[in-house]
Amino acid sequence: MFKKITAINDKWTQESLEMQITDRDNRYFGGVRDPLSGVAWPNHTGTAQYIAAWAAALCNPQSQYYRDPALLQQLHQAADFMLRFQHEDGTISPGWTNYHSPPDTAFVVVGLANIYTLLEQQAWDPARAVQEKIGMFLQRALPAMLTGGVHTPNHRWVLTAALGSLYRIFGQEELKCRAEEWLQEGMDITPDGEWTERSNGIYNTVSDIMLYYAAQDLNRPELLEPVRQNLRMMKYLVHPDGEVVTDYSGRQDFGSVFSLADYYLCYKLMAELDGDAEFAALAELAGRSVIHPGSLPNQIMLGFLLYPQLQSAAVKPGELPGQYRKVINGAFNRRELLDRMRHDGYGGPVRHSKQHTEFGAPVARVRRGSTSVSVMTEASSLFSLRHGKARLLGVQLASSFEPGLITMDSLVETEAGFRLESTGEKGYYGTIPADKLPPLSGLPASPWYLLPHGERPLTHSQVSKFSVEVTEHSGGWELHLTSPSPADVLTQIVLLFGSEGILEGEALTPVPGMTEASFWKSGKLRYSCGGDWMELEHGSHEHHLAEIRGMSYPDGCQKVIVTLITPLDYTLRISLS
Repeated sequence: MFKKITAINDKWTQESLEMQITDRDNRYFGGVRDPLSGVAWPNHTGTAQYIAAWAAALCNPQSQYYRDPALLQQLHQAADFMLRFQHEDGTISPGWTNYHSPPDTAFVVVGLANIYTLLEQQAWDPARAVQEKIGMFLQRALPAMLTGGVHTPNHRWVLTAALGSLYRIFGQEELKCRAEEWLQEGMDITPDGEWTERSNGIYNTVSDIMLYYAAQDLNRPELLEPVRQNLRMMKYLVHPDGEVVTDYSGRQDFGSVFSLADYYLCYKLMAELDGDAEFAALAELAGRSVIHPGSLPNQIMLGFLLYPQLQSAAVKPGELPGQYRKVINGAFNRRELLDRMRHDGYGGPVRHSKQHTEFGAPVARVRRGSTSVSVMTEASSLFSLRHGKARLLGVQLASSFEPGLITMDSLVETEAGFRLESTGEKGYYGTIPADKLPPLSGLPASPWYLLPHGERPLTHSQVSKFSVEVTEHSGGWELHLTSPSPADVLTQIVLLFGSEGILEGEALTPVPGMTEASFWKSGKLRYSCGGDWMELEHGSHEHHLAEIRGMSYPDGCQKVIVTLITPLDYTLRISLS
């Protein structure tokens, strides 16, 4: 693996050197152009990320760039760029959001601190000036790390790791104290290993590696326990081809393609630390997907150089399960915790972020060789299926009751599969009691927004309940949907298929005004890709409404719409090749 990463890092170094801005009259001189915007940014996915690759290449004896004077000069220019684009308060701005951002600065601090340590270990005189520049950046960042706040749950562990990294280098006790202030909030992870943001493609890897660094630098080995929990959970959240399950993510990796590649460094570190054969097997699986040196906190080449024990591969990989049925968070006390929001007075707004009340929602995963199934609650899709190369990316449910997307509230494991349920309530709101009305004297009007709407009594409340029985049969899967009342609710099932496959069915008709969308009116349809196929029955077309108000229809996939009206009792049967 060391040779593979060396080759990848060298290739990436060569390509990124050509993207560095070399015009001294350019404001962004020394920075590396972002491929999307064409502008150089100082954040951890921008110039700082390239600095890590270049420094690793310069320090790797097997690299073609080992101690290369030309590369060292370009590294100087990139370090100067970072110093110029560090604000007076010690922060950086990514450029497209989060201006003067402590958490984005913390990402950079963790990476640059690792580079600083690596250069220090080299005892290579020509690199000392770069090391000093990086040290200057880190020192300037101290005030922001000691006082700065966050937006998202994982940002707390990024700041904690940054504080630990700076403590390793500068030894100031106030850094350790500030880290303890973040840590006293407690770990936002379920016993089954799921972080708040449910982000298997991106933010799991951030929280995991950051807590590894924090445990090391703050001498807090107990911080590795949530890392172990998440890394163990992930063995159930990988499709047979190595793609990570992102169907229910609460962040920007939702529905996008990610591999285990960014987990590689943490799996490898934990395998060697614990002597764990399962982590070694997952590291091996992740290593097959690596085509990039890794994002800054997970930069693999830096990892190999900073932790030479990784090159030994002393832990023999074990076997990973190819057959399983696993409910994640099935026993988590989520309802009890949500009730506390009301009883204990929580639930206020979370500015520039969200409460993530979907935290701990159950998800079921089933693997049968090349077939991979997800059954999900609190997600935009309730079911997804991969069978070889044939991909049913999601099954969505929408209705005119709320109106819009219906998400499942609960999941119960049954002998044959799983039962999902969703309950929605909608009513009307009466007059505000006179003693609750605000004084309006002196105002030219009575604005709606000044009225205490929470005091209005509920009237004519209606409850809509959907139940979905998901069962496995000898040839595939079956989804049985029921909704008894209220009557005459326009409902639709939206089947999302990969755009790469072929859809066939006599009763498929294009939906006017929607791209890659068809009504499935009756009978069967077949979706096939690369010799694998799934056959579905039965279509339905009880109403003609293609787009339900409040529903979002994703692009980049083939959409098949089944229309139904309550009361409904409908079965979707899926047979597999």
